[in-house]
Amino acid sequence: MNVTLILLISAAVISMAIIPLMMRAAPFLGMIDLPSGRKVHEEPVSRVGGIGIVIGALLPLIFWLPADDLLRSFLLGSAVLLAFGAADDARELGHYVKFIGQGIAVLLVVFYGDLWVSRFPFFEDPLPASIGKPFTVIAMIGVINAINHSDGLDGLASGEALLSLIAIVYLSSLGTGDPYASAIAMVTIGGLFGFLRFNTHPARVFMGDSGSQFLGFTLGFLAILLTQRVNTAISPAIVLLLIGLPIVDIIAVLFLRIRGGMNWFRATRNHVHHRLLDLGFAHYETVVIIYSIQALLVTAGILLRYQADWLLVGLYLGFAASIFALLTVAERRGWKTGQGTIAAPFTAALASVRDSLWLRKVPQVLVWFAVPVFLVGGPLAVADVPRDFAIISGVLALVMTVELVFGKSDDSIILRGIVYITVVFLTYLIAAYPVESSQAFNRLEVVLYALLALAVGLTIRYSREITFRTTPTDYLLVFIVVAIGIVPGDALAGNQVAAGLIKAVIVIYACEVVLLSGFRRWNPMSIACLVSLGWLAAAGLL
Repeated sequence: MNVTLILLISAAVISMAIIPLMMRAAPFLGMIDLPSGRKVHEEPVSRVGGIGIVIGALLPLIFWLPADDLLRSFLLGSAVLLAFGAADDARELGHYVKFIGQGIAVLLVVFYGDLWVSRFPFFEDPLPASIGKPFTVIAMIGVINAINHSDGLDGLASGEALLSLIAIVYLSSLGTGDPYASAIAMVTIGGLFGFLRFNTHPARVFMGDSGSQFLGFTLGFLAILLTQRVNTAISPAIVLLLIGLPIVDIIAVLFLRIRGGMNWFRATRNHVHHRLLDLGFAHYETVVIIYSIQALLVTAGILLRYQADWLLVGLYLGFAASIFALLTVAERRGWKTGQGTIAAPFTAALASVRDSLWLRKVPQVLVWFAVPVFLVGGPLAVADVPRDFAIISGVLALVMTVELVFGKSDDSIILRGIVYITVVFLTYLIAAYPVESSQAFNRLEVVLYALLALAVGLTIRYSREITFRTTPTDYLLVFIVVAIGIVPGDALAGNQVAAGLIKAVIVIYACEVVLLSGFRRWNPMSIACLVSLGWLAAAGLL
């Protein structure tokens, strides 16, 4: 099995397993975020999600990768930030104490890991260590705080970081083949996927400083590693576009605080997300707008990676200036948006028949039927099952059997996670190890997946039996899937695997529809999943 896939799945599973446990312990640890004037949540929320993200990311690195001084510096720095961040989430440390933790983590990377900025935009000659190392310390601490301060809405900082990390994975694949950049990015992505499961609005958990500082530290570390070692052909100015909106947001906030004579470090409501909320945008709309801006910046970085430094810096500054100019003009003119939504043409066309039994029932029945068929029939389309896949499938089958027999909750996160992992396994194996098939069959397969996607969409929109709220995370996931499908190069093992990931997302949403339909633990989908795992285990081991 591809090691990066193992890292991604391991991190996601560990994160999803740890976060519910930490949520139960949060009241005893004092890690509860209470509502206040500048915050947008109205109920107390535990802020322990960052612990799940960090542990989910670090454990796979420790177990799967050989360590050198660079990796050790990252692991030690992350552990320091986790300790300081968790203490702040529990006891509200002052800003200067947090700076101490950030400084220790960054100094470990710069002086123990020997990672620092020598290639700098507009300079042909490398920077000397006497300049490059202090600059790296200041820049990384700046990125840590930029991500930390962008964590103001449900899923906001994690979604922005996720887009940046995916771009770093792709750009790293075009470089020297350094194993650490892609591996660290992938485990962080996995940890974020586990966290986002609990952080969609209204969030059940916040990442807290332990998570947001880790994300900023990781992004700063990876951006430097990418431009200074892994892919030196790209412009070092690309870092601005890859990290994106959080950089200019924190600079603008500091400028406004200084101009207003306020404490530099005192929290205020002048971040981009606060200003959008004050203009009347709903929470969901604000997050989607910021995701879209971040996606544009990251995409520009990928497409213009080999362009001149002045072009990348000019594009970033021009884009940022346009955003803040629009915000300022809207604020000064007292512009307010409405809270309503405009129905899409397709939705409007179906409005007249939305109460029909056919529209409410048939798509849902199709989804209920299609998911077990996919799980049972999927292994038939796999020509070969690698041994490591078979071993993991066997372990998952055993865990699932124990949970089905002895578990108590019908909405078990363990069962849900195993179903999702099985879907990813199947779609990956079908794409990477397909049995020979005719072109006509391949076309039929595309049609069937398209019909399943349509049935899922209709069920979500019109079924009365289930309540499926679309969230900014769904928007983010759709964007990522589309990007994976069109991204050039072999970063994701070719178009077949990219197509497999798209199919996996369709089936996962179908599984979510089934799970929301009120099935008991022993249901056609769980039985089919158990059969599928057993089949994969037997095929790879016997």
